[in-house]
Amino acid sequence: MSGLALLRGQRVLLTGHTGFKGGWLALWLHHLGAEVHGFALDPNTQPSLFDVAHVGRVLASDTRGDLRDAAAVQACVAAVRPSLLMHLAAQPLVRESYRDPAGTWASNVQGTVHVLDALRLHPGCQAAVVITTDKVYANREWDHAYRETDALGGHDPYSASKAACELVVDSFRRSFFAAQGLRLASARAGNVIGGGDWAADRLVPDVLKALAEHRPVELRHPQSVRPWQHVLEPLSGYLRLAAGLLGGEQGLDDAWNFGPEASDALPVAALVEGLGAQAVRQPGHHPHEAGRLELDIARARHRLGWHPRWRLQQALDHTRAWHEAWRAGQDMHAFTLSQIQQYAA
Repeated sequence: MSGLALLRGQRVLLTGHTGFKGGWLALWLHHLGAEVHGFALDPNTQPSLFDVAHVGRVLASDTRGDLRDAAAVQACVAAVRPSLLMHLAAQPLVRESYRDPAGTWASNVQGTVHVLDALRLHPGCQAAVVITTDKVYANREWDHAYRETDALGGHDPYSASKAACELVVDSFRRSFFAAQGLRLASARAGNVIGGGDWAADRLVPDVLKALAEHRPVELRHPQSVRPWQHVLEPLSGYLRLAAGLLGGEQGLDDAWNFGPEASDALPVAALVEGLGAQAVRQPGHHPHEAGRLELDIARARHRLGWHPRWRLQQALDHTRAWHEAWRAGQDMHAFTLSQIQQYAA
């Protein structure tokens, strides 16, 4: 992880810093010596990682705004003058995208346009990483893992909007940033777990609630296979990618998969049982979701030198430990940092 020293002293604009992944990333960036500025909506859960882990302590500025407001995005970029952008803010839930497809497309696609256009209009940023998802691929229910060169697609509005983000990124890279000197990449991560995720329709919060209430967990698609990983795994990939872009490494202006080892792509029911709960199928009709999804991480392994560090059981253990510490009233800012340090070590 020595290459991450390049992040020390960088002015980082992090969108989505009030969210689950964004909160962990803000703490890690600050721990690495970066000056972290946030742009996001208020936390959308109570409790939230942002509040419980006191993420606000590490921020140089904390701007609350909506990606759909182009003027607000431009004003933030102009004020921060970032050397590095990490764009995580999004509408991140599949089922919410069925309830509000227009809002999902507006946040995920037009919001990304607003962020990148602000960088175009206010030059000076050296590197940017846009976070999409493992669901950007046209899912054929193949047995093999998806590579970065496979076709983009998306059945549900969330997946399709994130695939469209990839096209936005590629267009801005070719049309503007190559000449402007800004290096731009995108990152596609697997299904993340970890402490502090209380979002609706997310598996770990549902499991923890069921355990507390001594009841089984109802699953929409218990046999669906997903690439599970601890939240620190993809974040380490984003940071390695950002450092490489800033350091002038060639061939990084591209799309990158960050997922677990192949053996950690397991059915949803297996993850629930790994957390100590019983899984049962939820009755009724449910919107379409992919049955099988795995990521090929060979490109990141060979070209970035990145690889997963924690196997799934370790990820589950650290997730349980975080929530046990929170319930015990520990200092969760310090505890969250301690897990980052354990991972980095």
